[in-house]
Amino acid sequence: MERLLSHFLTPEIAQKAGYKGPTSLFPGADPLVTGLAYDSRTVSRGNLYFALPGLHVDGHAFIPDAVQRGAQVIIHQHELAEYQQGIRYIQVEDARFAMSPVADAFYEFPSRQLGVIGVTGTEGKSTTVYLIYQLLRLLGKKAGFISTVQYSHGTGEQWNPEHQTTPEAPVVQKLLRDICDHGGEYAILEASSHGLSRRTNRLGDVAFDVGVMTNVTQEHLEFHGTWEQYRQDKVRLFQALDRFDHHKAIPQQVPPKPFQTVPSFGVVNADDPSAEYFAGSTKHITYTYSTRGIQADLTLKKISSNPGGNWYEVCVGKTGAVLDIRDRLPGAFNAGNVLTSLLTLSEFLSIPVQELVPLVPGLKPVRGRMTAIQRGQPFEVVVDYAHTPSSFQTIFPPLRERLDARGGRIISLFGSAGERDTAKRSEQGRIAAAWSDLLVLTDEDPRGEDPMAILEAIAQGISGVKEGEGLFLIPDRPLAIRKACSLARPKDLVLLLGKGHENSIIYAHETKAYDEIGEAEKALAELGFSGTP
Repeated sequence: MERLLSHFLTPEIAQKAGYKGPTSLFPGADPLVTGLAYDSRTVSRGNLYFALPGLHVDGHAFIPDAVQRGAQVIIHQHELAEYQQGIRYIQVEDARFAMSPVADAFYEFPSRQLGVIGVTGTEGKSTTVYLIYQLLRLLGKKAGFISTVQYSHGTGEQWNPEHQTTPEAPVVQKLLRDICDHGGEYAILEASSHGLSRRTNRLGDVAFDVGVMTNVTQEHLEFHGTWEQYRQDKVRLFQALDRFDHHKAIPQQVPPKPFQTVPSFGVVNADDPSAEYFAGSTKHITYTYSTRGIQADLTLKKISSNPGGNWYEVCVGKTGAVLDIRDRLPGAFNAGNVLTSLLTLSEFLSIPVQELVPLVPGLKPVRGRMTAIQRGQPFEVVVDYAHTPSSFQTIFPPLRERLDARGGRIISLFGSAGERDTAKRSEQGRIAAAWSDLLVLTDEDPRGEDPMAILEAIAQGISGVKEGEGLFLIPDRPLAIRKACSLARPKDLVLLLGKGHENSIIYAHETKAYDEIGEAEKALAELGFSGTP
């Protein structure tokens, strides 16, 4: 995509991006911008380069490199020691914040041409996004999505190579433009607290039609500082419903949505203490669902679960009708994700929820979410992404009940991310120890921290378990998986937590390629189990 600078960086957009220079933005030549970049190593000729201050490096130091690679326009926030002839330098208050409005304009405001559903929460975001996407496709709708695990612009699903739930604004806006260009009608976005925060502003210019909240528990305090700020950043998704109201004026060059849409609305988990806080943050109606029997628009009344899926009865609040729903998703917690998805699309597409229920058995699980590995071994091996205290509280109880019924043990393997919220580490240990028989602590993404120190911090929450007997600290994750599998007996469950779909482990000086499912399969093969699933 190529655009003249003046055609997208108008005075209005420049002001929104924090530009405080003269009214006449660009006297003289009007450069043709061929793309947007925020990493100097990816710059190509004609690009606009955002110089971003960072935690470890400052993008301002790489401006000369970006120019040498062909950047024609530089957006920066600090005064520069050198300004090269023929390059457009645009100083703003915050270069990272500026990326969102500039990218939105460069890609011609794609979210305003789509029906956009945002999903936020501490757990369940990726699965809910993927389920909504699948339901739309099963209904014959053209849709794309962006999640922690995968993304799609409507022509197939791609793995997300980053450990970043919400990409930077230029990536988000380009993916939305790609969805539009492939004839898409809808986009479903996983809206993380980082992405919604004004500090990153990754989603600041996405025109959301629907906001979904799955739950809010403590997470990412290393970034947000307090739980209150974490929740406030998440609630910005619901506040965006008012900022981008359907009836507000949009730029003249933006074509109208090619299909009829209903007024914006929210969907919240009525079981969560923050449900009213989210509902009260928007003037639009908010619908509710519950998996704990609370009266809501959709309420789970009864559930039966096994490794192959779930069966449940759901009461429809509007009519009192009782729905019989069956899914093929491992994990009882997925009932909440299914209810969220059904309720969202029922209201968004004005389709009675009863008409969507027959589609549920066709839904596929997300890779790395309660994924069973079976190679002929007489015990279970399950890979899941759970990595927070609240997600531990969700997945362990039904597993414990199932293992107790057959006389099996739970062998749990997990770690905790480096340079992230440290308060959760001992709590992870405490919860896992309460539900597990054996514990193997290992690397997740140590980053710049000492791996063993992280494991010792987790172990502080574990009491009454002797190291070397019921507790093992093995930083090397492949070795730890082999240890966990070697401890298993018939009827046991080896539960591998924290990595799920991710394809690398981040250390201080390198990022190692990694595949949790593949590593589990190798460990089983070395134990002599290599049969087909």
